[in-house]
Amino acid sequence: MDEVQLNAAIAATPGEKVTKEKMEGRITSVDYLRVGLTVTICNIVLDSGYSVRGESACVDPANYRQDIGEKIAYDNAFDKLWPLFGFLLAEKRFQAGVA
Repeated sequence: MDEVQLNAAIAATPGEKVTKEKMEGRITSVDYLRVGLTVTICNIVLDSGYSVRGESACVDPANYRQDIGEKIAYDNAFDKLWPLFGFLLAEKRFQAGVA
């Protein structure tokens, strides 16, 4: 199953689920910080004020590119949101007596 097929299969499931779009809708700001010659840190802040961070680094400073570092650091930070939003959905279901 490739990624397109996987996404289609997930979209076809009937239950409530966490989606990338739902999480993106809760982001209020994204900031980047370059540390030294090879590290980029991304800080994502949600509408609740909670934040997560991701990072990227390359070994050789000659290979450093800000755009690449920001993309990888953002993806790393965004990946940390999935379990948090999964917990929120599970808690919502539990509180509703559906768990």
